[in-house]
Amino acid sequence: MASGREATTTPADPTAAGGRSTGQQVVLLSGLSGGGKTAAAKLFEDLAFTVVDNLPAELLPELAELVASDPARFAQIAIVLDVRSGDVETAYRAVRGALEGRGIRPQVFFLEASDEVLIRRFSETRHRHPLSDGRGMQRAIQLERRMLDPIRAEADVVLDTSELPLRDLRERLFSRLGEAEPGRMTIQIISFGYKFGIPLEADLVFDTRFLQNPYYVPELRDHSGLTPPVRDYVMSQPGAREFLDHVEQFLEFGIPAFVEEGKSRLTIGIGCTGGRHRSIVLAEQLATWLREQGHGPGEVFHRELERG
Repeated sequence: MASGREATTTPADPTAAGGRSTGQQVVLLSGLSGGGKTAAAKLFEDLAFTVVDNLPAELLPELAELVASDPARFAQIAIVLDVRSGDVETAYRAVRGALEGRGIRPQVFFLEASDEVLIRRFSETRHRHPLSDGRGMQRAIQLERRMLDPIRAEADVVLDTSELPLRDLRERLFSRLGEAEPGRMTIQIISFGYKFGIPLEADLVFDTRFLQNPYYVPELRDHSGLTPPVRDYVMSQPGAREFLDHVEQFLEFGIPAFVEEGKSRLTIGIGCTGGRHRSIVLAEQLATWLREQGHGPGEVFHRELERG
C-alpha cells in the first residue's frame, strides 16, 4: 500500500516531558474500531510505555489516582479508550478530569479510517465489530463515529490510517509526542490528491487544481513538488502567489479565533489532482510562512509522495 512520508517533520523526542513537571507523559488513545489502535498501542509499548487497554470505565478514576501517586513507575503510560467501555464519552471525561485534577495534562490521540477501509479490514480479519449486534457493518461504523465524535473534537492528534503503513504510523505518532501545550494550538499540513480522497482529519481544505499541472510537462512529470524545477514551475504562475495571499490572510484571522475558541489542533489539507506536484509546492510554501509567523507547523505530511 503506497503512501506519502513526512518530508519536513523533525520527530519530537519521545522521552520529552509531557504536561507535568515530573516528566510524566500520559497518552489517551482512542478511535474507531479497526482504525489502528492495536497497532498504535504496540508502538507505544516499543517506547517503554505502560499500555492499559479495555479497562472498565468504573476503574479509570482509580487508575488516574494511581498514575498521579507514582510518577516514577508511570512515567510513560498510554490508556486506550473506545466503545468497549460502554458510555465512552463519560469514561473519557472521567479519566481526563481525574488526571487534570491531579495536575497531569494527557495528550489525546484519535485514530480513524474511511468506512470502506474499515469494512475491508473487518472482512479480512474476520473480527466482529463491537457494535454490530443486530446492525449491519455500515450502521455500526456510523453509530461508533457519533459516539466517539466528542473525543475526536477534543483530540490533540487525529490520524487517518486509511492508507498509512505501519512505518508511517510510527513516525506520525512519535513525531507528535510531547507537543501538547495548554493555550497553544498545533498546526499540521497535509498535501493530498483528490483522486485518492480528502484526508479525514483535515479541518480546512484548499484546492489548487486551478493551476496548470506539471504532470503534463514531460520533463517534470516524474519529479515531485519538493524539487526546484517543479516548485519554480508552480510558483511562476500568477495564481499561485495570489492563492497563498488569500490563504495567509484567512489564517491571520482564523488562527487567533481558533485559539480563543479553545481548539488544540488545526489540520490544513492542500489538494491537487494526484497530490505530487502543485499541492506539495504550496503546502511547503504555506509551512514556511507559518513558521515565519511563529505558528509551527508541527508536521508537514505529503500523503501521496511515494505513489508511482
